Amino acid sequence: MDAEKYVAEFIDRARKAQQIFEDSTQEQVDEAVRVVGKAVYDHGEELARMAVDETGMGDYDDKVMKNKGKAMAVWTYLKGKKSVGVLRYLDNGIVEVGKPIGVIGAITPVTNPVMTPNHNSMIALKGRNALIVSPHPSAKVCGVKTVEYMRKYLKDAGYPEDLIQVIPEPTIDISGAVMRMADVCISTGGPGMVKVAYSSGKPAFGVGAGNNQCLIDEDADIVDLVPKVIRGRTYDNGVLCTCEQSIVCPESKYDEIIAEFEKQGSYYVCDPAEVEALRNKVFPEGQLNKSCVGLKASVLADMSGFKVAPSTKMLIAKADGPGKADAFSKEKLFPILAAYSYKTWKEGVEIVNANLDYEGKGHSMVIHSFNKENIEYAAENIPVSRFLVNGIGSSGLGGAYTNGLAPTGTLGCGSWGNNSLSENLSYEHLINIVRIAYTNPDAHVPTPEEVWGE
Repeated sequence: MDAEKYVAEFIDRARKAQQIFEDSTQEQVDEAVRVVGKAVYDHGEELARMAVDETGMGDYDDKVMKNKGKAMAVWTYLKGKKSVGVLRYLDNGIVEVGKPIGVIGAITPVTNPVMTPNHNSMIALKGRNALIVSPHPSAKVCGVKTVEYMRKYLKDAGYPEDLIQVIPEPTIDISGAVMRMADVCISTGGPGMVKVAYSSGKPAFGVGAGNNQCLIDEDADIVDLVPKVIRGRTYDNGVLCTCEQSIVCPESKYDEIIAEFEKQGSYYVCDPAEVEALRNKVFPEGQLNKSCVGLKASVLADMSGFKVAPSTKMLIAKADGPGKADAFSKEKLFPILAAYSYKTWKEGVEIVNANLDYEGKGHSMVIHSFNKENIEYAAENIPVSRFLVNGIGSSGLGGAYTNGLAPTGTLGCGSWGNNSLSENLSYEHLINIVRIAYTNPDAHVPTPEEVWGE
């Protein structure tokens, strides 16, 4: 198959639909965004079941929550925001006007095969663009069904259904062609596909590897933070890039923190033989075992040769050391948490940096603290794009009602993660902003003495 010839037909249909949609008012645009979000909300249970059955990853109930919750959060965030015509009048005489980019190509991941195309569609339409989704081959069935529902809701509401299209049989060549032929591409997935996006010759938004470190301060509320970390680490069986990966604890509170985790349903893997067996299973020769992705804690323990209660929520592995000293320092796409201790806050920050140097620099982390000085010290000295304070990483870092981050399925990691943005991808990134600059004849033009004088 000639991939470019095949994709050209999708591009042509998308351009025709986008040119019609471009004349829409803000109210019409917002209604299109709303119905697309509602399509996935209404079918969240069915699409969650399809995703679990097709990919073998994650947790059904969590995927239902993710599908429905993210659609609601994104619509709540986008509703009422200006994206058509004049956006803002600035004090310096600049007037900003929003215009569409055109056709956007979106490569979506196996770990989020429903939520990501839904979010991308909503923010694309908010900017009066069209979107072509190329799903992960291992999640193409639920990806196609997701787009089918969005197209139906668009058509029923009187919009061109080709504003959103999906590649039914995606391949590497076809995904590459989508990225080369669209006006902008979004790549949410593995580093290989993100690299292809950035080498496509078109503007691209990609993501870096996640390895969300959780740094706990001396003053943290242990009883409050433990269930948050458990929820974050186990959400969708740990497949999200925003799930907590490691806890870095004050030495003076380490035993108390571990005891609270055990009390709340975790199993502490501290016996050297069990630690080694678990490491060898999930990171054979230091590399992630893909067959373990999205499995429950009890299953991972069984696979490693030791038993835990079937109700065990997650495993906490006592790491041999930070960074390259132990593969547990890396991103873990299953409910295993690595544990470290520090003597001083500065040492805790150093442990986090060692782990991020190993994997995940630029993405995100969680801090449990009420010490403003310590929080800002960490933010000044750790290279990640998001710091969530006293929250749940899995549901908070991608944007939530309880913080100011934009709801998203694509989290930029800045230059640290070889990305073009260091914030949560949203509609602002998918519009061209024209700036009207009015001349001010009364503006003061400074002399060289005024500019350079001390």
